[in-house]
Amino acid sequence: MVLSGRILRFDEVRGYGFIVPDKSGGPDVFVHSNELLDEKSAFTAGTPVEYEVMEGDRGLKAFNVRVSAARARQAEPPRAAIADEGPHDDEEMCDVLHSAELSHEFTELFLQTVPELTGAQIVKLRESLLVLARKHGWLIE
Repeated sequence: MVLSGRILRFDEVRGYGFIVPDKSGGPDVFVHSNELLDEKSAFTAGTPVEYEVMEGDRGLKAFNVRVSAARARQAEPPRAAIADEGPHDDEEMCDVLHSAELSHEFTELFLQTVPELTGAQIVKLRESLLVLARKHGWLIE
C-alpha cells in the first residue's frame, strides 16, 4: 500500500531521515538513503513523498520512497503567531508550531547536540516532549 507524507528531516551525509505520515497521525517513519527512488538532494524537509512501509527491527521503515509530483505543488502550512492582545509586561511574541514542525525542530536539536543518538532514541525523546507541549498548549493541532 502506497502512503503519503512529508520529509521531516533527511541527512545526506548520514544517509537517513524521517517521514511524517499524512493521515495516520502515527509515529514518524525511518527512511534510509538506499530506499530513495529519486536523487537524495530532492529529499529536504517538507518535501511531499509517497512510500511503502514495513516493520523494521526498531520500528516502521519506509521503502520505495519517491517525491510526490502532484503534492509537491501544495504549499507548506504557515506557522501561526500568537496574536498581540495588548500590552504585556515585556513579553515577546512567539511562534506556536504544528506538531510536525516542533518534531522537526527537536530532531535538528538532538542531532546537532548529541549526534550519536539512535533513531529510536530520537523518536522516544520527541514523543515525550510533544506530550509535554500538548499538555501546555504549545502546539497547533
